[in-house]
Amino acid sequence: MTTTDPEIRARNTAALRRALAAVGDVSAQLAEYTDDAVLEFPYAAPPVRVEGRARISAYLTAALAVFEMRLTVTRVHECADPDVLIAEYTSEGRVTTTGKPYANTYISVVAFHGGLIAHQREFYNPSAAAEALAP
Repeated sequence: MTTTDPEIRARNTAALRRALAAVGDVSAQLAEYTDDAVLEFPYAAPPVRVEGRARISAYLTAALAVFEMRLTVTRVHECADPDVLIAEYTSEGRVTTTGKPYANTYISVVAFHGGLIAHQREFYNPSAAAEALAP
């Protein structure tokens, strides 16, 4: 049985929404990623590229100990390739080390393999993060 492009897109969109909704629960979030997934943050200082589920787990565990947040998907854009989506979302939360509120907007380009996230490149406003981290 052949899976159609709309079915692939729907499956991938659901996986992405589950991953973003699970932020704060690293195990649940990583259940939506391939073992060899790549996570990139080009606007981080310095830019970050994390490869493999184990390294992504360590990275997210450390980051989410500082940034407590909830993500809300505002829009998902389909691409010509049904295994690629572009997502827009926002965050709302706080920085644990400063107690300051943290809010940001994001765009991610996400590639999937077999219904799991294989590559995610996330763009966000680094100034908002820096301000929330400043004492």
